[in-house]
Amino acid sequence: MRFASIYMASTLVATSVMAEDVAYTVGGESFTGYWAEAENPKGLVVIVHDWDGMTDYERKRADMLAEMGYNAFALDMFGDGTPAETVDHRRAATGALYQDRARMRALVQAGVEQAQARSSVDEMIVKGYCFGGAVALEMARSDMGDMASGYATFHGGLSTPEGQAWDGDEPPVLVLHGGADTSITMEDVATFATELEAAGNTYTIEVYSNAPHAFTVFGSDRYQERADTASWETFSAFLGEHFAS
Repeated sequence: MRFASIYMASTLVATSVMAEDVAYTVGGESFTGYWAEAENPKGLVVIVHDWDGMTDYERKRADMLAEMGYNAFALDMFGDGTPAETVDHRRAATGALYQDRARMRALVQAGVEQAQARSSVDEMIVKGYCFGGAVALEMARSDMGDMASGYATFHGGLSTPEGQAWDGDEPPVLVLHGGADTSITMEDVATFATELEAAGNTYTIEVYSNAPHAFTVFGSDRYQERADTASWETFSAFLGEHFAS
C-alpha cells in the first residue's frame, strides 16, 4: 500500500536532468506518464507502477535513474479517468487488467513506445513494482519480450496466468522479494523459480529477511530501508550488466 500524500517535494533527488509529465492517448483514452532524461544516457528503463497508479513515487524513481545516467519513463496503466484513491478503486483497476491480458499488453506496449520515441538509446530494461511487477512479467512472456534486455520486479506478482508459460527464450529476469511478504508468499516465489528452472530461463531471485510487501515505498509503514537499499543496489548492478558497452 502506498501513501502518496506523505510524499514531499523535498524528498526528490536534486537533479539537473530534463524531466516532465507526458500526456498520451491509447485508443482515444488519455494517459499520463513521466519522462526523465539523462545527459549522456547509458540505456533506457521503463517503470510500471503498482496498484495505486502513476504517482510521485514513480517520478522519484525515474529521477533517481536519470541521475545514475539512464533515461527513464514511468508509464501509465490506468488512464487519467481511473480512480485509485481507495483500496476498492485499486482492486477494480488492477482486477480489470488481470482479467483482460490483451488490454494489459496493449497498454504496456503503448507506454514502451512513448519511451522509445523519446530516448536516444534503444537498449531497454523494464521494471515493475507490485502490480507493475506482474505487468513486467506479462510483457516478458509475450511477443514483446525480446524488446527489452531484461525484466525486474520489486515485490511483484509472480503467478503465471492460465494459458501462458515460460519457454526459456525470455530475457533475464530479476526478482527482488520480501521474506515477510504475505501478499506474494515464499511459496509463490518457489513456484515461480520452479517454472523458470524447468523452462531453462536465466533468472535471479533475492529475498530480504523480514521485509514485508511494498518494502520499497518511501514513507509508508511497510518501508524497510535495509531491503530497499539492498534491492536498489542489486537492480543497479543488473542495469550495469545489461547496459555494459
